[in-house]
Amino acid sequence: MVNTVENQPPHHVVIIGGGFGGLYAAKALSSCADVHVTLIDKRNFHLFQPLLYQVATGTISPADISSPLRSVLNKSKNTKVLLGEVNDIDPQGQKVFMGREAIHYDSLILATGAKHSYFGKDQWEEFAPGLKTVEDAIEMRHRIFMAFEAAEKETDPEKRRAWLTFVIVGGGPTGVELAGAIAELAYHTMKEDFRNIDTSEAQILLLEGLDRVLPPFTPQLSQQAEASLTRLGVTVQPKTLVTNIEGDVVTLKQGDEMTQIHAKTVLWAAGVKASPLGKVLAESTGAECDRAGRVIVEPDLSLKEYSNIFVIGDLAHFAHQNGKPLPGVAPVAMQEGQYVASLIKKRLKGKTLSQFRYFDWGSLAVIGQNSAVVDLGFIKFAGFFAWLFWLFIHIYFLIEFDNKLIVMIQWGWNYFTRRRGARLITGKKLLEHAKAKDSNSYCTPA
Repeated sequence: MVNTVENQPPHHVVIIGGGFGGLYAAKALSSCADVHVTLIDKRNFHLFQPLLYQVATGTISPADISSPLRSVLNKSKNTKVLLGEVNDIDPQGQKVFMGREAIHYDSLILATGAKHSYFGKDQWEEFAPGLKTVEDAIEMRHRIFMAFEAAEKETDPEKRRAWLTFVIVGGGPTGVELAGAIAELAYHTMKEDFRNIDTSEAQILLLEGLDRVLPPFTPQLSQQAEASLTRLGVTVQPKTLVTNIEGDVVTLKQGDEMTQIHAKTVLWAAGVKASPLGKVLAESTGAECDRAGRVIVEPDLSLKEYSNIFVIGDLAHFAHQNGKPLPGVAPVAMQEGQYVASLIKKRLKGKTLSQFRYFDWGSLAVIGQNSAVVDLGFIKFAGFFAWLFWLFIHIYFLIEFDNKLIVMIQWGWNYFTRRRGARLITGKKLLEHAKAKDSNSYCTPA
């Protein structure tokens, strides 16, 4: 796929997905005169997913962590952005299809990410939303704040207790961050806002199937995270499996014991699966997928039979570095996007690159205000300085300057006042929410 003839049209790179991997690949190719880039995404914005939980808990607004793709790439004159969804791929003809519209490519980069997985129990999604999109975050925010509103009007003590019970399934970074943020809402931010209820009576349960929260971290950091959550008022339940979710009843298994919890608000943070485009690619190219639907790639992130097709980010199963798949985190996608862009530029010059290697800068998770855990490999720490480090890293990686400034100001205001200015409940049938919830149906946000 190398241009060798003078005056030949520029090498056309089609990138599907404007997340971290796709966007970093597009930006890395923006200065290459021999390349024309078409970035296709079904959304017109890049979303900074690591801060979605703050949208869900009313700390910031969706626009604060979203950047229009056209704005981000407006100085990349070799790059075109298309709003649309790719539904088919023709690897022999080197085309992707958006409906009936075909787009030819010389190199193809798939970076369509992942969605939440219910491990074969997709019917649970109605009762326990996950957190991958802006719509997910708004739905969570709707349910969290509506729960307090419904409890304020409820006269039956048992039903009120169910409204004030929040269950988070999954003790990874997302679950830990959600649990800590909801605890701060209930025990600090909104404590003086209601007259009929005491929000500090809320029960926040964090369920984890393994023996500790934050399994990717060291046992010591996991213990420190659990201690911080406990101080915030979160009840952490490790070695706990969810066997059923129906309405406001969550069935748990702890060892041989089965129990049920009545909770009106259940939030899912337990697993992910690759986007459906991975299956489409596998069917059209013969590529293999793992159990989570991720496409198994070669050491250079290409497909075995198609060296001009690359899969990166959460959609890729890359196990050539240490025998284990790389984690589905933003730094992996960023580095893979930059690597593939460099490889394409090298190939155009008749050269190549050694296999992709991920440099792990470390892992971090925030538990609450003034508390986080950081694992940089050579050093591990927790507490206030870890929280400051977490703030710096997340501000640094926000895409646009105005987003960084807005989030910095809001975080500063929230720190000193403990107020959250994005506590909006949106939806078409707000007043009927409690009634609908009791009948095991949910309102759809506007």
